[in-house]
Amino acid sequence: MRVAIAGGTGFIGRALTKALLERNDEVYIISRQSSSGRSEPSGVTRFTWSELEAVPALLEGIDAIVNLTGESINQRWTSAAKQRVMQSRMTAAARIAKLMQSLKYKPPLVVNASGISAYGISPDGIFDESSPTKVTDFLSEVVQKWEQAADTIPAKRLVKLRVGVVLDKKEGAFPLMAMPYRLFGGGKIGSGKQWLSWIHLEDMIQLILFILDNEDISGPVNGSSPDPVTNDAFGRAIGKAMGRPHWFPVPAALMRVLFGEMSTLLLDGQRALPRKALEHGFTFKYPTVDAAMNELVGSHR
Repeated sequence: MRVAIAGGTGFIGRALTKALLERNDEVYIISRQSSSGRSEPSGVTRFTWSELEAVPALLEGIDAIVNLTGESINQRWTSAAKQRVMQSRMTAAARIAKLMQSLKYKPPLVVNASGISAYGISPDGIFDESSPTKVTDFLSEVVQKWEQAADTIPAKRLVKLRVGVVLDKKEGAFPLMAMPYRLFGGGKIGSGKQWLSWIHLEDMIQLILFILDNEDISGPVNGSSPDPVTNDAFGRAIGKAMGRPHWFPVPAALMRVLFGEMSTLLLDGQRALPRKALEHGFTFKYPTVDAAMNELVGSHR
């Protein structure tokens, strides 16, 4: 399979590239920087957006495009940062739509990453792919506009991958989430009742491969584990796997002072279930939070 990855140099993109190469697929990374002066692994070709806009035929005959492009939301949400977060996603979707229109042989599949925030903040709702989307805050607004932009992509099969919090030992949000427990200072954040829809990085990558290989999957797909948990339960699972106490609560007011509006990432959430993945037969390697934590931090006992 020949797969183009927009955002292929990011956290998920690098892991996806590695997994595709391991099964002997060809990977085309689309990024802002050219590969001049650097050697790419065998099986990897890098193009810039500018190169593709000038010569779209460079991607003629590929089988799929996976769009993972987007400014990180892990920063203080100033007006400028919000604009970058929104614009980066809108621009990438528009570029892919234009690229698709320029190709004679269009790839039949586009996987466009978005987020679990599509369902809005909810303390007690349970959401699957059939649930309506809702704008309740900045992130849910970003996802709604992101998915609307993706709808302009002329793909035979468009998958909107609503990604939860992706857990990995070294990258992403998890190392910071686990840090207080390493220092014996872990505990619930705010009320601890807010839901966290998470997924282990390995399962995230395998789910994308599963989508690439299964032609009957389209539309929204929740990229989250079948075991969403509350913030309190998540912290307890970290502490249990690490052999550390879960005892030091962090007041919501302190989080708002420290992180401003971005504190919603820790104080609010959604309870999302991966119904479509399960119905199509996808098997999670880490289906429960305890299984994930044992792999991520269990060796630190």
